[in-house]
Amino acid sequence: MANAASGMAVHDDCKLKFLELKAKRTYRYIVFKIEEKQKQVIVEKLGEPTQSYEDFAASLPADECRYAVYDFDFVTAENCQKSRIFFIAWSPDTSRVRSKMIYASSKDRFKRELDGIQVELQATDPTEMGLDVFRSRAN
Repeated sequence: MANAASGMAVHDDCKLKFLELKAKRTYRYIVFKIEEKQKQVIVEKLGEPTQSYEDFAASLPADECRYAVYDFDFVTAENCQKSRIFFIAWSPDTSRVRSKMIYASSKDRFKRELDGIQVELQATDPTEMGLDVFRSRAN
């Protein structure tokens, strides 16, 4: 079911892979891309559980928008091991205006498809989604 406002459908694979990340922790992160010609959101890249935050950050293009989900592990002040699922709306300043508009208008609908997101980040440059930001938003 495509949304009239943005016209973007969500490929079933997006939901499937997200469920695997959430339930089985099969992936550390997932990068999603909007295929403008097909008018749908697809999975672009899957990060193995062993991959680091640096691998994740490097997987986002410097001048193109993406959506991403990152499974962030951290230790609380009480020394408990926890994890939070972050949704990142990556929209670098250098990306095309049209692309930014499409990603912005499709974001809420896409995010609703991924049930279990705990924290959302909007980032226009890498500093806005640095590990320190993840840590401060995770608690």
